[in-house]
Amino acid sequence: MDTRVNLLGLPPPELEAWVQAAGSRPFRARQLQHWLYKRGVADFDAMTDLAKDFRAQLGAQAEVKLPEIVLARQSEDGTRKWLLRADASQAFEMVFIPETDRGTLCISSQVGCVLDCTFCSTAQQGFNRNLTTAEIVGQVWLANRELGFEPGGERRVTNVVFMGMGEPLANFRNVVPATQILLHDACFDLSRRRVTLSTSGLVPQIYKLAEVSNVALAVSLHAPDDKLRDTLVPINRVHPIAELLEACWHYLDEQNGRSVTFEYVMLDGVNDSPAQARALSQLLAGRPAKVNMIPFNPFPGTRYRRSSDAAIWRFRDELLQRGVMATVRRTRGEDIDAACGQLVGRVQDRTTARLGARAFT
Repeated sequence: MDTRVNLLGLPPPELEAWVQAAGSRPFRARQLQHWLYKRGVADFDAMTDLAKDFRAQLGAQAEVKLPEIVLARQSEDGTRKWLLRADASQAFEMVFIPETDRGTLCISSQVGCVLDCTFCSTAQQGFNRNLTTAEIVGQVWLANRELGFEPGGERRVTNVVFMGMGEPLANFRNVVPATQILLHDACFDLSRRRVTLSTSGLVPQIYKLAEVSNVALAVSLHAPDDKLRDTLVPINRVHPIAELLEACWHYLDEQNGRSVTFEYVMLDGVNDSPAQARALSQLLAGRPAKVNMIPFNPFPGTRYRRSSDAAIWRFRDELLQRGVMATVRRTRGEDIDAACGQLVGRVQDRTTARLGARAFT
């Protein structure tokens, strides 16, 4: 059994402690971080300013293990999606969305999802397991490499969003250290406004997150009242909207945050009426909030349909007229099933070893 530690799973304080426990001085940890994150080097032998005996010790006791790419696809609009191997019979996905002023990587935190949001393809596949911190961080490291990052060069991934497969706050133990690595100046050194964690509304974990992290917060709201949200986002039966919003405002107060983004998938005849827009504005008007309206992205077997363009813009205008900031998300990567709510990873194929065979059909 391989007992080597994956260094990608260790935030700076833990990496320094590991290096010291291995008998080396703390500055070796900073050297390692420079090679791993600033230069994108995973081969210990290539870390030429490390002493030979330390490199040999690293080879025996540590590794830089990345998720394995099973398949990769590119959309006509430039969006790229990778199917990654979690183990012999499970897979997860990440998506890169290029724009003129940024490169956003949508990463996964679980194989499948523990929640059961009815409009989300991932949720319909069930839940297998949490991803480790190393598997989460490894997605960002791997994407930079696949996008052409060279040692000492400019990273292609400028923004990271925890909006892929899974509920991040249901994997709190591994997600929080991953955000620390993304933000730390010795590692990826991303601004806190460039790392966004999206949650369906695990209220106790939002309060806990406010104590240990200061990433941007997004909340999958999708309804203006509890009756409808109970159906669309079942966790609402445990933590209703009023309780969820109170946790969101607390998070901003603790972290001096600018605003919370509320995601709102537009479902034809379900949550897209002008009256529902007005009800939503009553919840958010005067608060540090913005609504990101997401045209529904269909998937096989769904009973929902995308709202018409007219309904979407009418909904947005109702919010704007009542002082609620609202934007409409541009759908990207739909032709390769990389759009919001479409990530699957084929987690239902739990017994097959050939993960890629049907993953993108």
